[in-house]
Amino acid sequence: MAMSESAERLRQMIHKAIEDHFITPEEYDTIIHIATEDGHIDPQERALLKELQNLIEDKIVRFKAK
Repeated sequence: MAMSESAERLRQMIHKAIEDHFITPEEYDTIIHIATEDGHIDPQERALLKELQNLIEDKIVRFKAK
């Protein structure tokens, strides 16, 4: 199954957060916007959002203020 354009954008933003070990509230809002912009969260997007949430819960990726 090919990855949707929005899922690919999500993957790129989440990959950046993993590399940086942090995510800003603005980046998090952008990720949520990308996932919901078409009015549907597809399975790929759902999996990516779940992975990001797990990374945040495990403190692998932390929120950072501007």
